[in-house]
Amino acid sequence: MANDRPAHGTFCWNELVTHDVEKAEKFYGDLIGWKITDSGMPGMVYKMLNAGEIQAGGLMAMPPEVPKDVPSHWMSYITVEDVDASAKKARELGAELIHGPQDIPTVGRFCIIKDPVGAVVSLITLKMK
Repeated sequence: MANDRPAHGTFCWNELVTHDVEKAEKFYGDLIGWKITDSGMPGMVYKMLNAGEIQAGGLMAMPPEVPKDVPSHWMSYITVEDVDASAKKARELGAELIHGPQDIPTVGRFCIIKDPVGAVVSLITLKMK
């Protein structure tokens, strides 16, 4: 993620959450030409998808607590000023809170919601670097 905080309401990050990191890494490396590097995030498999010098997204192993029938998927993140307030408002507007809000060390605070029409997205408040 960039050093400057993206504007409220803008998409700021995409990551692939998958049951087979190695297969996804090979596929997207071969297809797109991304250089895929380990993020060094402790306690989890999280890779950075790099298009040259630009961080294009992330690749992570499906968390063990996620039900096995959840397929591999791309997750988009929308920047919000206050993720806790946005999660509360989303619930008031009919969304289901799937996860969080929760801190991501050195990155920010996020939650995952399912909107009233069934689409899933993450909301995130990024730390300023």
